[in-house]
Amino acid sequence: MSNELLLSSVIFVLVGAILVSVFLLSRFLGPQNKDDVEKNKVYESGVSHPVGGTKLRFAVKFYLVAISFLLFDVEIVFMFPWAVNVLELGYFGLIKMFIFMGLLFAGLLYIYKKKALSWD
Repeated sequence: MSNELLLSSVIFVLVGAILVSVFLLSRFLGPQNKDDVEKNKVYESGVSHPVGGTKLRFAVKFYLVAISFLLFDVEIVFMFPWAVNVLELGYFGLIKMFIFMGLLFAGLLYIYKKKALSWD
């Protein structure tokens, strides 16, 4: 066994042992307030007694806005390296970027058709 492999396995075991010991120490040395009812009550945004159930249906618009954010966020991530290397990629890279931008534009048209961009 090489020295690097032995050293890395020892470091891996030591980090695991340190993590386990920290979690166990915080479990045993931390505060134990299990019968404090007020502390364990649900509290969200100033509402002490939540109203309604958890099976509420959300509008598709929220989902489409989140997907559109991810869609255009990923677009920027792919466009920066392309812009740096546009001369080296040549016409083939330009055609690929037009295809990519066309797919993103199709996604934008889908979002616009579903009226996710207009809030009533």
